[in-house]
This record gives sequence, structure tokens and C-alpha cells, in this order.
Amino acid sequence: MLALQTDLTHDTAGDVLAQAIDRIDAGETQVDCAGLAHFDSSALAVLLALRRHASRRGSTLAFTNLPTGLASLALVYGVDHLLSS
Repeated sequence: MLALQTDLTHDTAGDVLAQAIDRIDAGETQVDCAGLAHFDSSALAVLLALRRHASRRGSTLAFTNLPTGLASLALVYGVDHLLSS
């Protein structure tokens, strides 16, 4: 399981995305978001990009333990259904 660290903001999104793509390419199918404490809308962009990447590879990606604030942000943007298992 890929466990996201504390920060997923505009400043860290590029690095997080690159590292997570490597893990997906290695066969990872779950992303644990429990560690996220600081995030912005860039976090949604990263999660959606990861989902698209996995889909292009013919696999599914499950997101677990979405922080309430991130789940609320996804709802506001109308993408909450894309992050649910």
C-alpha cells in the first residue's frame, strides 16, 4: 500500500506524483491517505492523475482513509465519486 505523507500541496505535488506513479507502475493498487495533514486542491489533482494513470495501465486504484477536509473538497469540485472505492 502506498501511504501518502503529511504534505500534499502545490509545492510537493510534482514529487509526490512522480513517486506514486513509480509505485503504480510497480503494481501498487491502494493509496492510503491517512497521513495527509496539509493539503490543497493540488492533492485532488494528484489523486485524479494517479487514478487516470492506473486506468491507462488497465488496473484500478483504491483510495482509503481520505481526510474529511479532502473528501469535502472533492465533493465541492464534484469529483468525490472518482475517489470512492
